[in-house]
Amino acid sequence: MLSALLVALREGVEAALVVGIVLVYLNRSGRRALKVYAWSGVILACAASVAAALLLQRWAVSEDGFEGLLMLVAAALVVTMIVWMNRVARSLRKHIEQRVEGYAQRTTRAAGWAVGIFVFFMVVREGAELVLILRAVELSSTGVQIWVGTLLGIAIAVAVGFFFFEGTLRIPLHRFFTATSVILMVVAFQLALTGVHELSEATWIWSSKTEMALVGPIVRNEVFFFAVILGAAALVVLREFFSARRPAQEAATNPAERRMREWEFRRQRRWSFAAAISCVLVVVSLAAEFAYGRAMNAPSPAKTLVAQDNRVRIPLSELTDSSLHFYTTDVNNTVIRFLVIHKTTGDYAVALDACQICGRAGYRQAGQNVICRNCGASIYAPSIGNQGGCNPIPVKSSIAGGEVIVDLSALADAAATIHS
Repeated sequence: MLSALLVALREGVEAALVVGIVLVYLNRSGRRALKVYAWSGVILACAASVAAALLLQRWAVSEDGFEGLLMLVAAALVVTMIVWMNRVARSLRKHIEQRVEGYAQRTTRAAGWAVGIFVFFMVVREGAELVLILRAVELSSTGVQIWVGTLLGIAIAVAVGFFFFEGTLRIPLHRFFTATSVILMVVAFQLALTGVHELSEATWIWSSKTEMALVGPIVRNEVFFFAVILGAAALVVLREFFSARRPAQEAATNPAERRMREWEFRRQRRWSFAAAISCVLVVVSLAAEFAYGRAMNAPSPAKTLVAQDNRVRIPLSELTDSSLHFYTTDVNNTVIRFLVIHKTTGDYAVALDACQICGRAGYRQAGQNVICRNCGASIYAPSIGNQGGCNPIPVKSSIAGGEVIVDLSALADAAATIHS
C-alpha cells in the first residue's frame, strides 16, 4: 500500500504540475479560451490510463518468469522517472510555457487541438508509467491495498497541485522531489530484486539455495520494505531539520514580519522532528513484530509413520480439511519428511517437505498459500503436486481402501532429486 501511495503521489504531482503550468500560463497570456482544450486533454489522458489499467488487470500473468520481467521493466521505469524529473525540474516551467506559446500562435481551433494533444501526451505518459509500475507492485502485494494506496496518492497529488497553484500551500518542490526520489529508489530496488527472485524461481536464470535464502525473505517481506521506506523518510526529514536555517532578520521589513518568520521556522522544525520521530517509532515497532514473528515461525510438528510392506498409509479421515499434514518415516535409515494435502479440487497430493531450489527448508501454510521457509516464495496450495520452481517435490502415491498409499521407493527417488 505504501509503495502504491508513493508512486501514485509522485506521478500525480508531476502530472498536476504540468497541467497547472499550462493553465496558469494560458490565464496569464490572455488565452483562457484554450483552457477547455487543456482540460479535455486531461480527461482523455485519465480515461486512457484507466482503460490501460483495466486491460492490464485482465491480463492474468501467472508465469513467474513473465512476472519477473514485468517487475524489472517497472523498476527501470521508476529509475528513469527519477532521473528525468531531477534533470528537467529546474527548466520544466520554461520548457512547457515555450511549447504552449508555440502552439497558441495558431488559429483558435488549431491552437486548442495542439494544446489539448500536448497536455494529453504529457499526462498520459505519467498515467502509463503509473499503471505499469503499480501492476508490477500488485504482483507481490495485496490487490485491495494497492488500489487504496493508489487512490489516496492520487487524491493527495490533486490536492497538492490545487493548493500549490492557488498559493495557499507553500511547498519547496526541489525538496519534495529529493525526498520522493530517495524513497522511490527503495521501491525500484524492491521491484528489481523481486523480479530477479521471480526469474530464479521460474529457473529462467541460475539460482541456488543460498541466493534464494538471501533474496527471498527480503522481497517477500512487505514489512521489511515498509520499514526501509519509513526509515528513508525519517532520514530525509531529519536532514531537512538539521539543514534548515533560521530566517535572516535583516530580510524582514518590520518586527511583526520577523516574529512571523521566526514562528514559521519553529513550526516547520517541530513538524519535521515529530514526523521523523514517528517514522523511527514505527520502524522500531515493525522490527520488533518481525523478530517476534520469526521466533514463532517454528516448523509444524510431523506425525511419524511406520512402514508396512515398504509402504506407508495415511487414512483419508485425517485429510478432511485443505491444510498441510506433515509426516516422517524411515527410509533406508534416513528420516524423510513429507506432506499430504487434500486439495480444493478434490484430489490428494503427496510431496516432500522440500524443493529442488531451497532444499529441505520446508514449508508453512498461510491460508490458500504455501510459503517456503527459505525464500518466502508463495505457492498456490492446489498447485502442490506439480513439478518445478519452488514447488514441493511431488511424490507418486495412490489411493485405495480409504487410504493414501506411498511407496518408500517413491520417497527415496524424490529425495534423491534434492540438490545438496
